[in-house]
Amino acid sequence: MTKMRNENKQRAYVDYVAEFAERLKKFRLLKGVSCREMSLGLGQSEGYINKIESQKALPSMQNFFNICCYLDVTPEEFFNCFSKDSREELFVDKFARLSEKPQEHILLVIEDLL
Repeated sequence: MTKMRNENKQRAYVDYVAEFAERLKKFRLLKGVSCREMSLGLGQSEGYINKIESQKALPSMQNFFNICCYLDVTPEEFFNCFSKDSREELFVDKFARLSEKPQEHILLVIEDLL
């Protein structure tokens, strides 16, 4: 019984690592930067982000906060935004943080596009 619980915990850990790596990759791609560019932007070695995305490493808590700052997301957004339609949720969250004038500009652009 104990062995089965440990195996389940190990599988859950692997799933969390994979999910973390996937979220990092999605946010990085949304920002439009390469792994190397982001790594160097964070003051890390060239392969730092690649190691995380390939599930060979996890960042420290401090580095996770630095990653969130670099990506311009909160830790909560990092873990919550990909649950449904990620781009819509990310857009709505960022749009809500804008003042009224930039929101009006964005709405005009959207109306022009439709």
